Amino acid sequence: MTRKIIKKMSVLLIVLPVILIAQNKIGFVQSDRIRAEYEEFKDAEAQLQLEYRQVNTRYNMMVMELDSIKQAFETQRLMSSPEWRKEKETEIVSREATIQKFQVTMVGPEGELYRRQAQLEFDILSKVKRAVDKVAATKSIDFILDGSTSLLYGNPTFDLTDDVLFELRKYKVSDTKQVETKN
Repeated sequence: MTRKIIKKMSVLLIVLPVILIAQNKIGFVQSDRIRAEYEEFKDAEAQLQLEYRQVNTRYNMMVMELDSIKQAFETQRLMSSPEWRKEKETEIVSREATIQKFQVTMVGPEGELYRRQAQLEFDILSKVKRAVDKVAATKSIDFILDGSTSLLYGNPTFDLTDDVLFELRKYKVSDTKQVETKN
């Protein structure tokens, strides 16, 4: 008697999720494709690269100036007064500290470039999330999966990437219209 109940419960536990999933509509998006085709991702990446190059150029110039000062110090050290040497050594230590501080504040894990990248990604991913939500609501879809991370196969009829890209491009047009209306 108890075996029959256990068998029925086991079958029910196996079949119930299948029944529940069968009633839900599921779709997927290819986030890699969205990242590659959505202009704001490309623009943000280009902007970050430009900012990184500018910071790197500034850093290299600071290092070159320091090297120049060190080289001048070494060539004039023996013929200089102890006060001048002390002054130059202090200047070199100060510049080294400035360079290190610059590096930490601009490129470090809590640096300006890191925060800038995080903010740009957050803004763009918020738009992507909003577009995915809109597509899900419009098409009455219960679940949308990211096909770029773990989907081994997906029927192309359930691929919603084009719909999400369309929604994202609509936001870009509406954002432009709002800016033009304000001016």
